[in-house]
Amino acid sequence: MKLIAALRPFVPVATALALLGCTTTAQQPAAVPQAEVSAPTLASLDELIAEVSIPYETFTLDNGLQVVIHTDRKSPLVGVTTYYRVGSKHEPRGRTGFAHLFEHLMFGGSENVENFDVPLEAAGSTGTNGSTWYDRTNYVEVVPTGALDLALMMESDRMGYLLGAISQEKLDNQRAVVQNEKRQGDNGPYGLVSYLLNDGLLPVGHPYRHSTIGSMADLSAASLEDVQTWFRDNYGPNNVVLALTGDIDAATARPMVERWFGDIARGPDVETADAGPVTLAEPQYREITDQVPLARIYQAWTGPGMEHPDAVPLAVGMSILGGLSSSRLDNTMVRGEELATSVFAYAQQHEQLSFLQASVNVKTGVDNAEALTLLESEIAKMISEGPTQDEINRAVTQIVSGTIGAQERVGNFGGKGMILAEGLMYTGNAGQFRDELEQMAALTPEAVREAMERWLSRPSHTLVVVPGERTLDGANLGGWGDEHLNPAPQPDTGSDVEVARTGPERALPTPAPVGELTFPQVERATLSNGIPVVLARRTAVPQVSLAMVFDAGSVVDPIGQAGVHETMIDVLSEGTTTRSALDIAQEQEALGASLSAGAGVDRSIVSLTALSANLAPSLDLMADVVRNPAFAPDAVARVRQQREAAIAQQLASPAGLAQRAFLPLVYGANHPYAYASTSGDADAVATIEASDLAAEHGEWMRPDLASITVVGDISMDELVAALEASFGDWQAPATAAPAKNIDAPTPAPAPRLVVVNRPNSPSSYLTLGRLVPFAGHFDGFEALELANEVIGSGFLSRLNNDLRETRGWTYGIRSSIPEARGQRRLQVGTQVQADRTADSIRVILDQMQAFPATRPVDATELQRVTDGNIRNLPNRYETNGQVRSALLGNQLLGRDLRYEARLPDIYRAIDADAINAAAARYLQPENFVIVVVGDRSVIDPQLETLGMDITYRDADAL
Repeated sequence: MKLIAALRPFVPVATALALLGCTTTAQQPAAVPQAEVSAPTLASLDELIAEVSIPYETFTLDNGLQVVIHTDRKSPLVGVTTYYRVGSKHEPRGRTGFAHLFEHLMFGGSENVENFDVPLEAAGSTGTNGSTWYDRTNYVEVVPTGALDLALMMESDRMGYLLGAISQEKLDNQRAVVQNEKRQGDNGPYGLVSYLLNDGLLPVGHPYRHSTIGSMADLSAASLEDVQTWFRDNYGPNNVVLALTGDIDAATARPMVERWFGDIARGPDVETADAGPVTLAEPQYREITDQVPLARIYQAWTGPGMEHPDAVPLAVGMSILGGLSSSRLDNTMVRGEELATSVFAYAQQHEQLSFLQASVNVKTGVDNAEALTLLESEIAKMISEGPTQDEINRAVTQIVSGTIGAQERVGNFGGKGMILAEGLMYTGNAGQFRDELEQMAALTPEAVREAMERWLSRPSHTLVVVPGERTLDGANLGGWGDEHLNPAPQPDTGSDVEVARTGPERALPTPAPVGELTFPQVERATLSNGIPVVLARRTAVPQVSLAMVFDAGSVVDPIGQAGVHETMIDVLSEGTTTRSALDIAQEQEALGASLSAGAGVDRSIVSLTALSANLAPSLDLMADVVRNPAFAPDAVARVRQQREAAIAQQLASPAGLAQRAFLPLVYGANHPYAYASTSGDADAVATIEASDLAAEHGEWMRPDLASITVVGDISMDELVAALEASFGDWQAPATAAPAKNIDAPTPAPAPRLVVVNRPNSPSSYLTLGRLVPFAGHFDGFEALELANEVIGSGFLSRLNNDLRETRGWTYGIRSSIPEARGQRRLQVGTQVQADRTADSIRVILDQMQAFPATRPVDATELQRVTDGNIRNLPNRYETNGQVRSALLGNQLLGRDLRYEARLPDIYRAIDADAINAAAARYLQPENFVIVVVGDRSVIDPQLETLGMDITYRDADAL
């Protein structure tokens, strides 16, 4: 929460799809019926764009506040999205990171609101959030309709009456939180890359050069006087766009907005300096070593701002280059020459410039220079020849399909509020998203080629990160860039700046009652071959979300063979007996579909999101992938190498190391759950052959182990007819279906402290936990779920409030009881500043021991987790994907399919005694296994003070 933002949702940024492709010759496994392949009938781009509709009205208050309203009555929810026209590009030298730091301070309460999160979550809001990026700072929440007045009062109070509530103590605390956020980001593999790319692309002083998170020295120097100045200079209503989206209309909204915001005085207009793209004088090359699993090559340029005529063709062109599953770089570097395990290219769009970037993960044993040469050759080919019209159409179809899906969310990150607010703030046109889609649909190959030539033929900055020792310190990166020439800013040591009320007293409105939860009705059917089908029909958007679930999962791997089943799942889309991987990738792109496959712990799932109009051909494609994988040897070899790279990546990640150490300790070395949540065993994966995967597929991917769950815009009759055409003739083999063993013995509980050394780590990753004495679901589990919410699940939990909000030692902490069909576990995870490793462990243990022995659940907590959860249930099931996840969770745990409809009554019946009893029985930290991943030179002296025997593990042995 209170994080650095995601990218603009309506300007495409290429993302790697889950399904990879290949062009190898198919090798047919035995006795697998083949689905007929037919040319799909596609909805046209014009028809798809017509489905993207976010009608809106706008008005502006006398003080300059711009308001955009969109009405969507599908749920009793309103998205409240507030955009301030100030971001990190507006920061002066010596105060980098300040816009983001101030965003954190905005959640600490205003003059009339002690805490911003507590009243809203009590009223049923989603977890309130905010983000900062170069051009802006935003704040989002989605509230029940009856809590809109409360949300508007609170947003207006911190816009107009904040300064009297900000103290030196709050500043010091949030400074520490942000510094831990920076340490956490820096601590990961390739965690320093963004600093170095911007340093290479832009000159010192360019507004987009320094990072949004800033430098440690600048964060330390921020003073209370800086806070007051920043607020007065930037947070006036004339610099704000407010979007209200959902169960609201302009006639209702306007008097509410005028009541709460109308008396806030204008402030100075935010001044934005010239900050356009920069052309380098000559190509630049830099190579660094870091604690990474694979060499990675980055090639980058700056590009035009979002209103430039080239912005849209560049975004589409970069997607064709390295964003689509069928991208040029995938075809050449991953499937063709096989020099890379993965590739990526995108246009990261901002108001005044864009960052154009391609990256390549170089396969082990490949010369970096050879990979760079091929990368540059493909870029040159794109510039000289341009894309085909078919490539453009597929890229645009994917983008339009994603925008259709985004219409499900009225607010929060990526929802309709953000789409409208960003268009209005940056271009003066809330409907900018529609203009961009129409521009995409009209693109020609020559228009894209010319844009790529104009911008990518300029000198690039090339950064190569190779495995080795980390020699750079992230604490010194991210700032203005001329610190070596000028004295560093002095750390803030406290301030005598006056802190006093600046506005009138205002009372918090009382939220109106919420109506009954409307969870969709669920229909059941059975295909002619016995596959059960579940449908929850929802017509908000013309899409269907479907999951074909097999009762398998990574637990089916024998001990010592972890990763085999997941590798088989990975290969499914690498070619069928009639389609190459490239065919598969291109077909799903043309259909506007998203097809993915993955192995969870207890289940293997093939997922499809499809446009309703294209469901039948999308299902034909899915059926071919599920039923007829070719398992060609060269495709298997390539995916095997990608799985080995994923294992290496996990071993380079602090969180990955902690998980690999923790699970065998709590479950025991001979339990399948000990390895099922990891990327696998490198030695086992290295020996996989095509025949092994074909046998694995034949054993576990069969119709008598399958079920289908669907949510979306289709009737059951239409759905069954489409499924019968694709899957109805698929018959189970004569052999009995295999069974899984998830009930292996577990070790006797005992406290353990295990340390995994990871040198040069600015943070320590902590994982603590133990098994709990139940499997799946049990009557009364909800009281435990709410007790866990009190102690460690959510922003307002005790652990997060203590370690983050009070002490500032972490960016966040979470406790959970992960879903499982078999025996479940209690697990706590956090990344803390290295010099507070042992202290953080003490705090976690003390807080858990105190609940409920010396600190039972209080009235505020009880209201939040019972009545507050009842109020926010509509938020949890707003999208097709959320409903589908709920249905799949119910099936996994053996609950009624419409279990969620019963939750209001269940929560109402839970009292403080039930929550305290659940905490006393299930959430106590006795016999905790504690895993610490960190730099032993820093943490060993601390851990010795805990008085526990310590076991040391080698990261290479995990």
